[in-house]
Amino acid sequence: MNRRYRKTIIAGNWKMNMTASDTKKFADDIKAIMPRAKWCDVVVCVPFVNIPTALKAFKDLRISVGAQNMFYEKSGAYTGEVSADMLKDLGVKYVIIGHSERRQYFGETDFTVNKKVLAALEAGLHPIICVGESLEQRELGITMELIALQVKSALAGVPAEKLRKCVIAYEPIWAIGTGKTATAEQAAEVCTSIRTTVRHLYGARIARSITIQYGGSMKPGNAAELLAQPDIDGGLIGGASLKPADFVEIINAANQD
Repeated sequence: MNRRYRKTIIAGNWKMNMTASDTKKFADDIKAIMPRAKWCDVVVCVPFVNIPTALKAFKDLRISVGAQNMFYEKSGAYTGEVSADMLKDLGVKYVIIGHSERRQYFGETDFTVNKKVLAALEAGLHPIICVGESLEQRELGITMELIALQVKSALAGVPAEKLRKCVIAYEPIWAIGTGKTATAEQAAEVCTSIRTTVRHLYGARIARSITIQYGGSMKPGNAAELLAQPDIDGGLIGGASLKPADFVEIINAANQD
């Protein structure tokens, strides 16, 4: 982390877990152990149906609410979809875009990710843009080239003045939900490469200011080591974000001196 230049953000991704009742209980449980705000911003990205409950439950806990997806059109005949304006109107601040599970199960591509990023920024949301490689791609030695392509594609057409609203989350696909975790050195190498790609696109000053998260089985036992890397500015947390005590441990690791 480098707090002098950029925000540290710990974001939970609940995926398709937790009911509205579960959300209330989570808020009650975390309230007693939530640390005072220090350097770390905290976000929880909940299922669409839980957003109103989460906004109310987290209001006094210094936890921002995010969504896990959105559609790139403002309105229209897109049954089952939710627009950026709808999220913004509710009070949502962040939205995850391009998560590998969306790419794998719902056919998202670099092209649709870019359209969603542009729509999110136009609505005033902070997109958390996910990039990452499969195990096969890592073994082929093309990780850096692939991640650079994903970053360039996602940011196409994004003006420099809006880039500060973007967060980039590096999630090696082979480490998501598998219990496997990239070593701190592997994660740092890719996050540094992401910042280099942004520098080539926008210049050093802007690259220095963008928050880059690591996701992929970050948990209490490895959070401190991962977050100690200079180009890792937070985490996108899956399973551990469902357990208040584990989530708070990761937040505490991000607040380390």
